This record gives sequence, C-alpha cells and structure tokens, in this order.
Amino acid sequence: MSRRKTGHDYYDCCVYMITVVVAGRRDVLGTLCAPDECHSIAWVKATPLGDAVKRCWHEIPFHYSHVKLFISQLMPDHFHGILYVTEKTEVHLGTIVRNFKKACNFAACKMNISQPLWENDYHDLILNSRDQLSNMINYVHDNPRRLWEKRCHSDFFKVRKTVDVAGHQVEAIGNLFLLDFPLRAAVQCSRKLTKEQIQERVEHFLAMAQRGVVLVSPGISPGEKQVIEAAQAAHCKVIKIVDNGFTPLSKPSGKDFDACARGDLLLISPFKHRNHNTGLTEQICYHLNSLAAEIATME
Repeated sequence: MSRRKTGHDYYDCCVYMITVVVAGRRDVLGTLCAPDECHSIAWVKATPLGDAVKRCWHEIPFHYSHVKLFISQLMPDHFHGILYVTEKTEVHLGTIVRNFKKACNFAACKMNISQPLWENDYHDLILNSRDQLSNMINYVHDNPRRLWEKRCHSDFFKVRKTVDVAGHQVEAIGNLFLLDFPLRAAVQCSRKLTKEQIQERVEHFLAMAQRGVVLVSPGISPGEKQVIEAAQAAHCKVIKIVDNGFTPLSKPSGKDFDACARGDLLLISPFKHRNHNTGLTEQICYHLNSLAAEIATME
C-alpha cells in the first residue's frame, strides 16, 4: 500500500514531517541515554553512523535550494525530520527523501557497513497549519523522553492482542491491573446536556475518581470527553474503550502516553486493527458503551 496521500501534489509548496526507519529496526544510529546533569530529559548519543545521517539531512538545502529544514531528531532505529518545500518545483518530495537516503547509504558503505541501512520507502505527514507544525515540533523533540518512558515501563506499553475482559476477547495497551480495582464506574453523558449539566457531571465523576474509582468510558459525547480529560489532568485512573485495535508497534499518543507511563490508563478495543477509518456509527457507539458498562460492573 502507498504511504502517500491520494490526491496530494508532492511537487507543491508544503511542510512535511519525514520519518525513515532502519532496516530490521536495528539500533545503529544512536544510544538512548538517561537524563543527566547536562540533559534534563532522556537523550540520544549518536553513533558515527548517526552523525553521518544528521550531516546528510543538514546538507539537503545545499542540493535543493527550495527546501528549508526545521527540527530533526535522531533515534536509535529511526530518524524524524521536518522540512518545508518553499515553492512549487519539478522535484517530487520522494526524490528529495530518496537522495537523502542514498547519501546516508554511501556514508554507511564508507564505514564498511554492508547491511542495508533503511527500510524501503518513507513516511510523510503533511502539516497544513501552524498548530500542526508546532505540535509536530514538540512531538519530534519529545521523542527520546517518550522512548525512555516506554522502556522504563515496558509492561504498560505492551500490545496485548487477546485479553479476556467481561467475557469478551479484546486488544489492550496499558495497565491491566486497573481491571482488578474494586471500584469502577461507567461514564455516560447524553449529548443533550447543557454546559452547566456537563460541568456538574465532570465534578461528580472527578470526585469519584479522586476517591479511587476507575472511570470507564469510550469518551464519545462532549460531556464524556470532558470528564475523561479532567480525570487524566488530575492523574486519576481511566479505562478507555476505543473503536480500533492496535498494531504490534502501536503506542498511545499525547496525554495518553504520559498517563500510560504512570500506570493510570488502560486502552481497550473490542475490534481488530484496521488501516481505514470507518467512523463512529450508532451501532459501534452502542457496542463501546455497552462494553464500558459491563467492565464497570464485572466482578
């Protein structure tokens, strides 16, 4: 399957986040290091090959004057970089990335590294707004910290494909011990609630969560979303029911990532992973809410 977005003009002016992955996910680009007196968060110490990859990235504008580079981040087994194609040209984005990868391969050969360096192809994420760019810059910068958290709390980030929950076979990521907490409550809020009524529900469920009750919800309606957001902001325990399963490399994102690292979150899906988004139908919403209710009341 193509990783390119159908209908997008990859010759046009645009900002992209590019990810290239080492073949076999080998940790050959760097070593993840703990925070120290010089680094407030976990960081990656580049190998000579990693240094060469960074040099090749920073040389891109010398070959393509219409390309401006933003932040980049070397990881042990992959590389992220954000670039800006400043004008429409006759050069496809794929050509720029392919030549960057070729330069890295040439550097690897000079170091007598015979194994292929990169996986085939690359990932691109199209950034259409300043907010998206800002979020992705933060994401790229934060990558070493997230990897450090994941390795320190590996059990909380393990993808489990067959977990028996309330008589259902589900997929899960997170702290399975939340299922054993004696007190659990399903969060369901009608879409018809006013802002004042939603705030009352938020305060009600947050008080329960702060007393040790695990909140369970798919977080579909605006009220449910606000309850779950408030609970996570207060570092309370939450079980989220989601409408898509997980790949072997899936991991939570954003605030869910940090909640998972703390052991405050369990993500559960009654569905297998699918690449396409089917949308939340009435039947799926009913299924997710029913599962949340069963989890909240199971012995």
